[in-house]
Amino acid sequence: MRSELLALCGIAALLTLGGCKGASQVPSSAAEGGAEKPAPEASVKLPGLDGVDTSVEQYKGKVVLVNFWATWCEPCKAEIPWLIEFNEKYGPRGLVILGVDYDEGKNVVAPWVMNRLFQVNGHPETINYKIVLGDDDVVDKFGGLLGTPTSMLYARDGRKVKTVVGIVDYSDISKAIEKQL
Repeated sequence: MRSELLALCGIAALLTLGGCKGASQVPSSAAEGGAEKPAPEASVKLPGLDGVDTSVEQYKGKVVLVNFWATWCEPCKAEIPWLIEFNEKYGPRGLVILGVDYDEGKNVVAPWVMNRLFQVNGHPETINYKIVLGDDDVVDKFGGLLGTPTSMLYARDGRKVKTVVGIVDYSDISKAIEKQL
């Protein structure tokens, strides 16, 4: 039931966004000149598929891209090759990507991640960034989601500087990442 509701919400969000071609970009108040303090969700503990908990806060000093996704979400799967590429390109310069699967649980996500290959610049590759597990409580602590995927970009000081609801625009998110690096 919850998966069906999330799917319907995702479809509604995609229709609202024009099929994800123009994903909604929601700047945080800090990015608009508001208080420059870390986002409250930065300290939320996220269990990793590897058994190690993580949080945005632990990567202070790095730029963090949090990507909420699900294995059943087609736009989410379309973004994965870009995220792999971003991790290869920007990881050495201080980017950390956290892929938060928030619906299926470890028994579904772990084998899916291990067995999937994605075409990245003409080469098959597996996901090369950290995958963590979320749930409704985690989603709420991050402010809720209007659709899937949703990506949140955090500056080196832990401030949220950008939120994108729907599939990210490759060029736009690249520029946003580079600006923070």
